[in-house]
Parts: sequence; structure tokens; C-alpha cells
Amino acid sequence: MGSMTETTEAFECVACAATDHVAVITLNRPHRRNALNYQAYDELEAALRAASADPEVRCVVVTGADPAFCSGDDVAEIMAGPKAFSASTTPREAAPTPAAMAALECAKPLIAAVNGAAVGWGMELALFADIRLASEKARFAELFVKRGLVSDVGGFYRLPAVVGPAKAAELLFTGDVIDAAEALRIGLVSEVVAHEALMPRALALAARIAANPPLAVQALKAGLQRAAYGDPREIGTWAIAEIRRLMRTEDHKEGVASFLEKREPVFKGR
Repeated sequence: MGSMTETTEAFECVACAATDHVAVITLNRPHRRNALNYQAYDELEAALRAASADPEVRCVVVTGADPAFCSGDDVAEIMAGPKAFSASTTPREAAPTPAAMAALECAKPLIAAVNGAAVGWGMELALFADIRLASEKARFAELFVKRGLVSDVGGFYRLPAVVGPAKAAELLFTGDVIDAAEALRIGLVSEVVAHEALMPRALALAARIAANPPLAVQALKAGLQRAAYGDPREIGTWAIAEIRRLMRTEDHKEGVASFLEKREPVFKGR
């Protein structure tokens, strides 16, 4: 990202800006409600790795271009496209999602400014943050079960620690959508603000963090990671292996087809 005194870096699917030691990473596919295709995943990983490595960055804010934070995978490309997992894919090839690990391994405090829908992998991305602030328009859902899949590492690794095992189970098993008020009530987010106040609030919080000694802040983040969460790689590898297995099931294909055809799915357990 270079010098942090007002710099910008633009990819096609992700926009990056940095000022006064705060980097802002914005998912920038508003026409797809910031759904992630392969390119967006790669660019998000690159942006997070760059911010983490930049000695001038002291805090990172991730958000989405309105009207959404992130609506998860781009179903047409990721789940129904030519690169979708095939029957030849084996669990041995599974590894944690690179963008997930880039977020979880970010050395700098990571704030999610959730400005709209954060569903599927979008909710995972919010969970990877150290602090979540929400607009009154924010919505959250672990939608993976609706596609016949399991969550990525966020739903297994972070969600139970954030909201408790029972509430995590409810959100994972049902795929229900919750609003910002419910997210605040269960501790998923720290604060809910008016939509237009979200980014000013997130940037003000980031500035307060960035004003502190950066090495001490990074050590505090590392300590919280050890104490609250542990190592995500084992559960991440298992989750991806399960996703690969489930993507070969009829129920997954039905979940994708029903979504694309805008109809209710009929699952048969095979």
C-alpha cells in the first residue's frame, strides 16, 4: 500500500484506501451485492495480506459498497460454474480458505463495518474481524445449510465463542436471517448505529486504536487470539473437506438450483 498518508489502491472487485495509519478495504461488487467470485476472493486475500504487512498500517476496516456488506459466494460462479468442486476432489486436497486465513492472520486490529447484508461467507468475513459495528440496515445469516453445505471456519471457530454454542447451533442449523437489533442483543456486534453514521463511527474507532503504541496493540491482538480462539487451521481444513464432500451431494445441487430458479428447495438427504 506504500506510504499511508492518503493512498489508494484499486482492484476490480475490491477497493483499498489508507489514511493516517488506517486502511479501509471495501468489497466493490455492488451490482452483485458484493458476492464473492474467484477474483474477489483473491483480491480480498491480497488486500488483507498487504495491510497486515504494511508497517504504516495500524488498524484495518473492512466494509462493502452499499447496499450490502457481502452476500456470500457468487452462487452462479462458485457453486454452479465450471470450477465448482467435482467428484474427483478429495478431502486430502482440502485447506483453509486463503482469504479466511488472511483475515484471521491479519496482525493489525480488524474492524468490520457491516453496512447491509452479511450472509453466508459475508457473515464469516464479519466474524473474522476483532470488532463488528453494524448499520441499522445490517442483516446476518449463516446460510450454508440452505445450500446443503457447512460453514467455513468462521461459523465453527469464531461464532460459538462470540454468541455461545447454543445460539451458534441455532444460527447454523436453521440458516435464519437476524437483524441488527438481534445481532446486538446476542453479542454478535458491539454497536448498532444509523446507516450514515457507520463509517464515521468505524473510522473514529480505528483512529483511537491507531493512536496507541502499535507493537503493544499487535501483542494484545495476538494474546486475544491465543486466549479466546486458538489455532483455526485444523477446523478450517476439516470444514473445507466437508464442504468439498457435500458439494457432490444431490441436496447441494438442489439448493443451488432452487436459489437460481427462485423456488423452494426439496431436500432428499442424498
